Amino acid sequence: MSVGDEYRSRARELETRALEWREAAERATDPEQRKRLTDKARRAQEQSEQASRMAVPGLDPDPA
Repeated sequence: MSVGDEYRSRARELETRALEWREAAERATDPEQRKRLTDKARRAQEQSEQASRMAVPGLDPDPA
C-alpha cells in the first residue's frame, strides 16, 4: 500500500466517523452532548480533508 493509499484510507475512516458523530449529535437531547459531538464531527471532517490533501502528491498540505 502506498503512502497516498494510506492517507486516502485514513480520510475515509475519518469521514465515516464524522458522519456517525453528526448523526449522533442530531439525536442527542442534551445540548452539551450535542455540542461535543458536533465539535468531534467538525474536527474529524477537518482531519479527513487534510488527509485527502496529503494523498495527492505535489500539493502543499497547509497552503497558507
